Amino acid sequence: MAAVLALMALAPWTAECVWGGFAVVDWPFVILFLAPQYGGAAVLIREVARRTGGGWPAIALLAAAFGFVQAGLVDQSLFNPAFLDGTGFAADAASARATWVPGLDFSGQQAFSYVGGHVALSICAPIAIVETLARRPGPWLGKRGLAVIAVGYVLGSLLIFRDVYADEHFFAAPVQVAFTVAVALLLIMAAQRKPKPRTGRAPHPLVVGAVAALPHVAGGLAPGWAGVAIQAAVLTLAVALIVRWSGGFDQRHVLAGWGAGLVVSAAIACLVPTYAPSTPAMALLSDVCTSLVTATLIGVTWWRREHLIASTEQSDPRTV
Repeated sequence: MAAVLALMALAPWTAECVWGGFAVVDWPFVILFLAPQYGGAAVLIREVARRTGGGWPAIALLAAAFGFVQAGLVDQSLFNPAFLDGTGFAADAASARATWVPGLDFSGQQAFSYVGGHVALSICAPIAIVETLARRPGPWLGKRGLAVIAVGYVLGSLLIFRDVYADEHFFAAPVQVAFTVAVALLLIMAAQRKPKPRTGRAPHPLVVGAVAALPHVAGGLAPGWAGVAIQAAVLTLAVALIVRWSGGFDQRHVLAGWGAGLVVSAAIACLVPTYAPSTPAMALLSDVCTSLVTATLIGVTWWRREHLIASTEQSDPRTV
């Protein structure tokens, strides 16, 4: 239960706070308000993947399905062109229209950003951190616990939908809803396939982290569809390398790979505004707190893993 609560608290922070979306004084409200939804989704995705044996491929695919549902059906930010109006990201939303997809009426750049952010930050990074700290690889909840988390996720999603609709008065068109549901179902079906066992050696975890960080920094290299193409190419290369190395991964590689997104996001937080305007002093304090919390999360989790390995080797010298 401690691991479940930790994951439910961490997921909303990594989803909405680590990249600078909210000032530090808003963090407690963000965590409490979004824990049932973001945290509930992270717990449910992890439980499904661990119970079915799908592993990290299943977690990533289910996280992508969650990202499409969140952006397409819950807050509908993917289809609402005015979603970021009145925030510090209004100019970014205007430039994103250069990658408009006709017929479905959404920005390819925003789709890449929204869904990719949910995969890396909302779901996978907090799972990697909490699993490393908990040292409990199997399921954490029984049927009753899963039912409670599922109900909390649904109610939390409905609450977000109601609040956003009250502010925006926007609802996606039927073709947009059908597109979102179809993509999410395809991703869920793909997640049911068990990955093939892999063997081999992996490079140092820091190399894995550096490769995993590349897609996070490639998005702004060019405007319009050229930027989307570059980011997609870099992501494809990074995924191919990580899959090839994954046969030799231990938890340190997993932590380095998913933690890379948190490190890059914490650095980006110093460059982006918050949703709501804040004073320069509050912005600086928030950036410092973001860096400290991120460094503490990664550092403590890494130390705990290294300490566990050292203890195991000391008790059994034959253990590698």
